[in-house]
Amino acid sequence: MSRKPKPTHWENLAAILGHFGVTVVLDIGAHRGEYGGYLRRAGWTGRIVSFEPQSAVRPALEERAAADGNWQVAPAMALGGADGEIALNISAESDMSSALPLAESAMRFTPSSAMVGRETAPLRRLATVFGDHVRDDDTVFVKTDTQGYESAVLDGAEPVMARIAGWQLELSIEPIYAGETDWRTMLDRIERLGYAAHLFIPGYFSRHIARQLQIDGVFMRRQAG
Repeated sequence: MSRKPKPTHWENLAAILGHFGVTVVLDIGAHRGEYGGYLRRAGWTGRIVSFEPQSAVRPALEERAAADGNWQVAPAMALGGADGEIALNISAESDMSSALPLAESAMRFTPSSAMVGRETAPLRRLATVFGDHVRDDDTVFVKTDTQGYESAVLDGAEPVMARIAGWQLELSIEPIYAGETDWRTMLDRIERLGYAAHLFIPGYFSRHIARQLQIDGVFMRRQAG
């Protein structure tokens, strides 16, 4: 007897979004739209709003979203704990670019991620732009893949936190960026905010040291389900 293949973690994520009635995903740190593509392939059809500050990757993101009638790209900006401007550290691997510098130890396990330049971008709190992209009747899920800057994104979301049903946060087991918040501290913080862990997704694995460096955690508000 053949067995059904096990659901992928993307299919599990789509099931979580469906269970909680999520109508819009705010995709912070969208890069070239890979995350939105995974959601679509997993069968989730709700609205996506992508945020990406890097000028080099925005054309690919915009092209991908344009082919999907329910996917918008926000104006170029980084999301953080204040409104202003920010200098981004651009990595040779663009998906490793960050507002934070690489930790000195990072070159040992991710040598291809060396920073090759800087780029200035507008910086906004999520609370500042929330109303531009979220409707009154939306159930909101926020994914943030900001390479060590997740804590600042949470800071900027505090005034609208009650409107957010769930989060997907990138968590670093081994610090890759100088000044990023420890993954256990992030777990404690998101729990204090009223969210429970629903799914963990493997992230960056370094073959140089044979170790998992990052995971994504999916957290949903306890009273939302």
